[in-house]
Amino acid sequence: MKVLKMNRKLKQIFTNYRVIILLACLILATVSIHPNPSVKGVTIRNVLTNSSASLAGIQGPAPTTRPMSRERVLAVNNVDIDDIEDYYNIIEGLRINQTVHIKTNKGLYKLITRAEIEEIELNETIERLVVEEVFNETSNQTQNITNIIREPKKETYVKGVEDIGLKVYKPPKTNVKLGLDLQGGVRVLLQPEEKVSKIYTDDLIASLNQRLNVYGLSDVVIRSSSDLSGNQYILVEIAGANEEEVKELIAKQGKFESKIGNETVFRGGEDITYVCRSADCAGIDPNQGCGIVEGGGYACRFRFSISLSPEAAERQAELTKDLEVVTDAGGEYLTEKLYLFLDDKEVDQLSIGADLKGRAVTDIQISGSGFGATNQEAVFNSLQNMKKLQTILITGSLPVKLNIVKTDNVSPILGEEFVKNAMLMGLFVLIGVAVVVSIRYRKLQITVPMVISLASELVLLIGVASIIGWNIDLPAIAGIIIAIGTGVDHLIVISDETIGGKSIEIFDWKKRIKKAFFIITAAYLTTVVAMVPLIFAGAGLLKGFAITTIIGVSIGIFIARPAFANVVEILLRE
Repeated sequence: MKVLKMNRKLKQIFTNYRVIILLACLILATVSIHPNPSVKGVTIRNVLTNSSASLAGIQGPAPTTRPMSRERVLAVNNVDIDDIEDYYNIIEGLRINQTVHIKTNKGLYKLITRAEIEEIELNETIERLVVEEVFNETSNQTQNITNIIREPKKETYVKGVEDIGLKVYKPPKTNVKLGLDLQGGVRVLLQPEEKVSKIYTDDLIASLNQRLNVYGLSDVVIRSSSDLSGNQYILVEIAGANEEEVKELIAKQGKFESKIGNETVFRGGEDITYVCRSADCAGIDPNQGCGIVEGGGYACRFRFSISLSPEAAERQAELTKDLEVVTDAGGEYLTEKLYLFLDDKEVDQLSIGADLKGRAVTDIQISGSGFGATNQEAVFNSLQNMKKLQTILITGSLPVKLNIVKTDNVSPILGEEFVKNAMLMGLFVLIGVAVVVSIRYRKLQITVPMVISLASELVLLIGVASIIGWNIDLPAIAGIIIAIGTGVDHLIVISDETIGGKSIEIFDWKKRIKKAFFIITAAYLTTVVAMVPLIFAGAGLLKGFAITTIIGVSIGIFIARPAFANVVEILLRE
């Protein structure tokens, strides 16, 4: 008899429309989360421009790509990759000019490793004869002039295998996007120097996105925010990056100008049609290289080629046609130099060859320098400076200058500990709730549905986050805790109203449930009203907490808790 009665109640539960809605939502959430604990390989975070991997056709993921849809490296040269350590052990063992086969979940790629070359300047000089053809206006003839150029002697040697250009990380096991607090990276809060309209804000975000993508960084989230005082901010989150790598790049307005005298020749952006980034026309300047500077340390000069628009080339021709030619030990140059300015500060000055006088030349070279305590550090800093300058020349200047308000740098190891602790504490919370509720009601008909309801709310909330691409970070986890905590309160209210009291209304289930939902609806509206201001407070840093809380309590009040009330009613009804 009891078995038949329980079977009848189970049928009533699974045919109840509120329970059906809850089950359907749980299935959709599970599909969206796409859990796969046995995922293999390493996931590609980004692909460096002009690297061997890039030339082989491997592309970095777009910021909107879902975690489980990102390309993963499964094997290198037929050796399976199980983790990051396996990958880097194989990469470090590659030889120069070696053919490498990379198997991913999206295809098979073939690339060839390249040598990483470094030039060392020796404490010797060499003499070089240079013969140039010069037109002599007096004799109206072209004559050959031989110059002896003394320059430092350099020795070139191969350091090893150049980076193939793949930046990888531990593969995600779900489609849930983790914020910087949980996966590591850099968060930078920027404030425009002056108030800007929404159009300019959109331009700022687009320019920053392009600048960071050109620089080779993916997993970038950029959004505008404000506080309750009306201050405007731009929040930039970059996974897998370090603070020094991006801090200067995104803070610079990037207004690049070249001037002859006080006249502008060209600007970064629209005046520049091409910026060389390959090894044959960009890198450490072979004519100057690196050397010891006065006071200690090393300095290295870099150079790269750019192409100007015809209009900029004509401006250069116009500004140089009346300049005089002077001769020094290095050759013949014009009396004025080409001065390079970045954000109104002079970063370099270049001598203009006499042969450029009055000529509309579109191909020129840009140079600069980098410093370091050691020769290797100076080379690295010089190439980093070159990369930043190239990025600014390609993307142009930002519509307005940005000031850094706050930076956070989170270690990925610390993030993994946060995830483990959060999951462990969530398990303890569910066990604790189950124990307390069991002691309080001593009825499995209430305890089991309550624990299932709370677990369902958690799955639904994470499912919604995976669908909309919402990052789960520490503020979001705090929001989840609030949502689940209010869920416990509401489920207890429903349980007490369902089984409590001794009036005649005890037997009127609809009135009791209606009374319980009047209480929890009032509590729900109070929570939502309290959370709305937090969306805008703190320059948007509390936005994750507020939105996650609102979504969580809304899922509970409209989906999970009505189903719980009906289940409890069916199980307790005689």
